[in-house]
Amino acid sequence: MTLASPPQTPQGIATAEGADTLALMRFRKGRRNASEGRGQRWSRRDRLSILLLALPAIVLLVVFAYLPMAGLVVAFKEFNIVDGVFRSPWAGLENFRFFFSSGDAVRVLFNTVFLNVLFLGSTLVVGLGLAIMLNELRSKYLRRPLQSVIFFPYFVSPIVVSVILQVLLAGVGGSGGAVNKMLGVFSLPEVSWYTQPGPWPWILTIVKIWQMGGYTSVIFLAAITSIPEEVYEAGALDGCSRARMALHITTPLLRPTVGILVILGVGRIFFGDFGTIYAIVGDNGTLFPTTDVIDTYVFRALRTQGDFGTTAAIGLFQSLVGFVLISVATLLARRYSSDSSII
Repeated sequence: MTLASPPQTPQGIATAEGADTLALMRFRKGRRNASEGRGQRWSRRDRLSILLLALPAIVLLVVFAYLPMAGLVVAFKEFNIVDGVFRSPWAGLENFRFFFSSGDAVRVLFNTVFLNVLFLGSTLVVGLGLAIMLNELRSKYLRRPLQSVIFFPYFVSPIVVSVILQVLLAGVGGSGGAVNKMLGVFSLPEVSWYTQPGPWPWILTIVKIWQMGGYTSVIFLAAITSIPEEVYEAGALDGCSRARMALHITTPLLRPTVGILVILGVGRIFFGDFGTIYAIVGDNGTLFPTTDVIDTYVFRALRTQGDFGTTAAIGLFQSLVGFVLISVATLLARRYSSDSSII
């Protein structure tokens, strides 16, 4: 015969629940104290292990990033190879004055900023759109091949891109071209693309989208995977379509990622894409009014004139302006959108 347990009063139930809660709190406190004790006991050894692990990267950073900064003194000297870096005579700010007083400074600075704004804005918009479209595809057998196809141009060499453009715009032998033949189909006149500087900012922007659109979409896809599925389930319960969820849920939640990419892009806004632009344009002086950026200008001045002081001054100017811009962008992001800030 089993004995029935005596009924518990509400006061007894509350007492039992309070005892369970107290026991659980004590258990958690004990585990926390034990983990803190282990952290204190192993902290010195852990720090030493982390420092040893980071030592190769620190050495590489010091050797290749900080020690070469001693060469910035060339920007303030009238450098010559015989006297070397430190024995060359001082020129003060003459190298900076020479660049900014030249007739090319305004044009080169404007082209650099204008092209970088086009590149940054277009790649972000296209990358975001591609990421959302790829995320909406339900078939993994279709999504993965498409992702590989749009990511592939990122690995194509700028030299190969220049050859492709020559075939499309100028054709074999410098005449015709696939684009001009397409214009002829619609009874439109042919365009001598390599003698007209006007269209080239937009041509370079299309090339940049083709190169970086897939790469940027992968970054946005990685951010989309961190969005909780419960958010989409709540939207489905409210009757939202996939298009409305992509517009009103996915896009706003990607704002921190967009902010970080904008901050990183702003820091490089005074650095032109030397590899792509020089490989495509080369020394074609006809296209310089719209395509000549700081990097190509510096390279051409160093190659033709051998003026190390002026080129070093321009490089220092680029770095200082980039540092100021990324600092201001980070402060603004922290002020108006803390989730979009790097620090």
